[in-house]
This record gives sequence, C-alpha cells and structure tokens, in this order.
Amino acid sequence: MGTRTDTDRSGNGTRGERLMWLTRERVFYAGLLGAAAERSLGGHGVYVSPTGQPMRIRIGGGAWQSGELLVVPPQVPHQVVSEEPLILNLLIESESVDPAQLPDFLQHCGAVEAPDFVQRVRAAHAQLLAAAGRDGFDALDFDTLFFGQPLVVRPIDARIRQVVERIVADPALPASAEECAASVQLSFSRFLHLFKQEIGVPFRAFRAWKRARSLLRHVRESATLTDIALDTGYPDSTHFSHSIRQVYGLRPSDILAGSRRLAVYQ
Repeated sequence: MGTRTDTDRSGNGTRGERLMWLTRERVFYAGLLGAAAERSLGGHGVYVSPTGQPMRIRIGGGAWQSGELLVVPPQVPHQVVSEEPLILNLLIESESVDPAQLPDFLQHCGAVEAPDFVQRVRAAHAQLLAAAGRDGFDALDFDTLFFGQPLVVRPIDARIRQVVERIVADPALPASAEECAASVQLSFSRFLHLFKQEIGVPFRAFRAWKRARSLLRHVRESATLTDIALDTGYPDSTHFSHSIRQVYGLRPSDILAGSRRLAVYQ
C-alpha cells in the first residue's frame, strides 16, 4: 500500500498535486479528468471539485446536472465535465460495502449536497500530499480518512465470496462463469442469479470491471499497450482498447499519457 511508483513531483500547478492511492477495495485519484466520453465504472464513484468550481454530470444521456459533489452507483453510464484540469475521484468497490449502510449522500445518483464531506475530501487530499513526502500511506486508513469511520462491509454468501476473491486476486485469469459455478458446486443458472443478488452486478460485468481496474496498476509503466493488454488478461490490443474506452471513456493511450506526472501508491 505504501509503494510509490513515481518520484517526480517537481512540476508546478497541478503537477505536484496529482496522485493515486490504489488499494484492493478503494481508489483515490487526484489528477486529470481529460476529455472523457461516457463511462461506466464498476464501483461507487464519487467526484469532488478541488476548489469549489462546479462540475457537470450527465447520467445515461439525460439532462446535465452541476455541483461540487457528484455521486454515481456502480455500472451506471455517465459523463463528467470539469472546467478545472484537476479532479478528485473516489471509487468504492461494490463487493466491499453494504449499499444500504452507506452514508446517505452515497445512496443517490447525480449532483449531491454534502459540504462537510466535500471539505473532508479536500483536506484528505492535502494530508496525502503531505504524507507522500514523508513515509507514505501505511499509517493511514482509507475509510477513516475520507468518511470518518469504516464503511459497513457487505455480507456475501461464502460460495460467491470464494469466486470474488479468485477474480480480485488475479483479474487476468480466464475464469468463465461455468467454471466458477462448478468450482463452488452451483448450477450455472443458480450461480449467475446468486452472484448478482449478492454482489449487486452481473458476473460478466464484475469480471470485466476488475480486469479494466487492473490497468490502474500499470499506468506508470513503460511497457507497450500490447504488453499491458496481455498482462491484464485481454487477448489483444484491439479488445483491450475497446473495453477500456467503455469503462473509462478514454483510450488506454490517453490514460497513460495523462498519468505521466502521477504519483501512484499501492
């Protein structure tokens, strides 16, 4: 969690403010949004304006909303636009939290009013920047830093949790739904139904998200796109590019280019 993969913080303006804290169940990103098209993330998404300049969001092609805090549930297509180059973004993995026990503002979709939380996120960003110059983030707890307390863990059937753990441990594994169902002694149809019931998203969407999420571990590498595609479980760079654009609204090459000044801690 305290491993840093970029030591360049010599720039001015937003350069020295860009960082990503990547854990197994959480992500905090302070960096460029870019000209992102519609995206569909696999976790609970939270966008915070770093300075108070309102951002805009459109849910599934609907009307634009604006605010300093934007919230999007897992697997909901949306587009975010910001006039500022820097954006603060949190991702909470759907399998890790009980959705009914989330803070009230996280149970909405779109622009939300929660000024205390907005200030907490900005303060947390400043605290992470300070910690980055010292001993890293090992002494910090993600939920306590951003939410003031641990988020309630989602209760999951033991058989489904076994499958989830397998995918999270290695998203590149070519694990089919049929194989996963057999591994926990469930019929194919029962497995698919139980998985969605327990996790909140379909099996294929969950597996696709975890594979796309694993790209975040590679954004500071010098490897080619083809190498990264193969390392993250995609059969070729074409499939990789298409899938990443569906999830993030950006081409893989744009994500890597926008991460050149990003300090990554995992």
